[in-house]
Amino acid sequence: MLAIRLQRLGRKGYPTYRLAVQESQRHPSSGRVVAYVGSYNPHTKDTTVKLEEAQKYLDNGAQPTPRVVKLLKDAGLKLPKWVALPSADKTKVIRHSDKLRKNQPAP
Repeated sequence: MLAIRLQRLGRKGYPTYRLAVQESQRHPSSGRVVAYVGSYNPHTKDTTVKLEEAQKYLDNGAQPTPRVVKLLKDAGLKLPKWVALPSADKTKVIRHSDKLRKNQPAP
């Protein structure tokens, strides 16, 4: 089975990513890559996607990761019905909020 995932590039502390189509059982950094369908720079939020190639692999059953789903959707790609969209209602849960410094009594 194929997967569309992010492959990390760039120097230490400044990552950039490629959107790579790989076999899903392989490791992202060392597995055999079938094709590169785009790139993503998280610092500038710049995304380039080869829409025709990405659509071809999605139509043939390649499974995108949740972050890749978001990037493809923002690029304007029509996603198949079976692709699970990431939920937008993420809320961070703070377990022991009473222990936070801002909630301590003033000395």
